[in-house]
Amino acid sequence: MGRILIADDHDALRRGLLRGLTDAGHEVEEASNGNIAIERLHDSYFDVVLSDLKMGGSDGMDVLRTCRAMHPTTAVILMTAFGSVNTAVEAMKIGAFDYVQKPFEIEEMEVKIEKALEVKRLKGELEYLRGTQQDIYDFDRIVGASPALGRVLDIVKKVAKSNTTVLIRGETGTGKELIAGAIHHNSLRGARNFVKVNCAALQESLLESELFGHEKGAFTGADKQRIGRFEQADGGTLFLDEIGDMSASTQAKILRVLQEHEFERLGGTRTLRVDVRLIAATNRDLPEMVQAGQFREDLYYRLNVVSIEMPPLRDRKEDIVPLASTFIRRFAGELKKKMDGLDADAQKLLMRYNWPGNIRELENTIERAMLLAEGRTITAVDLRLGEAPATGSGRDQAPVVKIPPTGIPLDDIERHALVEALKMSNWVQKDAAELLSISPRVMNYKIKTLGIEFPRGRRAAPLTPPIAAAS
Repeated sequence: MGRILIADDHDALRRGLLRGLTDAGHEVEEASNGNIAIERLHDSYFDVVLSDLKMGGSDGMDVLRTCRAMHPTTAVILMTAFGSVNTAVEAMKIGAFDYVQKPFEIEEMEVKIEKALEVKRLKGELEYLRGTQQDIYDFDRIVGASPALGRVLDIVKKVAKSNTTVLIRGETGTGKELIAGAIHHNSLRGARNFVKVNCAALQESLLESELFGHEKGAFTGADKQRIGRFEQADGGTLFLDEIGDMSASTQAKILRVLQEHEFERLGGTRTLRVDVRLIAATNRDLPEMVQAGQFREDLYYRLNVVSIEMPPLRDRKEDIVPLASTFIRRFAGELKKKMDGLDADAQKLLMRYNWPGNIRELENTIERAMLLAEGRTITAVDLRLGEAPATGSGRDQAPVVKIPPTGIPLDDIERHALVEALKMSNWVQKDAAELLSISPRVMNYKIKTLGIEFPRGRRAAPLTPPIAAAS
């Protein structure tokens, strides 16, 4: 709901609007001529001004100019008779939001007001995001000095200034949205809108409406017109996250926009043209989905003009502690808690952990540690990495190793423990040995004798001479 000023010298029309809009939940004030309206604008702020174009004293154009000068974010909707339509159109060129021709139904005005309030809300959100997040997307503010991240940023800097479609691939939580934002904000479109849509977060029936908008009555519950994300991103960039979760019908419509730069709202017949740069992201194997018939081949090649592969956090170990320190500073401000940083054991634990949830998991871990830490330094205990949920206390707690009634060979238990330690240590034997409190030589011996296979690209250390005791 919004604050609305009605300026009209026709008493019956003005009071009819006042009753109807008040009943709709708006806060409404009235002015019987242009002079009074201008006085109200000097004294108060309004979300929307409804002004007759022709009235006693100052006219609607005067009201519009005053509003533009004093309250640039206020939407002005002009009310005009048939003979003044051309003047109203000219008024829109200098900043009026819309106009309505007399006589009109109250429902028609309500639709225009709702549209004005929605556009105002979206503009406010976007301005806020520009003001608070612009610095986040500066290349110098992206945390990390690892070679893996460096290779990504080299590509980003090269493609940012173009209008090329970009496909960002990587595991969940690797920072795909951050890279998409960096591309946009360092491009020639950086001053325009950066609009984000998570395709996996919406039901298919809602996704098309979210992307393309809809007309009133397009489906059950569509009680007013809605502007879609493509329209919001016109002149800027649209970021489609998790594009691999999109249905075949929506894929076809996305392909059309990429090829023709046009679409229709759901339930609409008017073709709309847009100038949008598309950046897509996914954690799925799109080539495999193409082979399986789950993703359109033509759309894949349209999206995959420039491909950026985001490295998982386990492949950029050098960045873990700097990222953690950045999160500590941020949460210290949000939680109003003084924190000096991580102690040596905490840093070592962060470096050993495999981070299946990547940067997002690291962020959540630091936030939890900040809440739980009693001192001004985060310890390894505060991090609580790899903790299993407790089921009780003392002897009631679940055992570390569950032995089935049929028994289990000790070698199988050892093999499982070694593999888990290696995974947590990113297959670095020395670190895994430290986790198990054994020497690297014993670790190496166990790996060979138990036949533990390393992932492709990882190699076990050469077998050392036999050891008399392996304990």
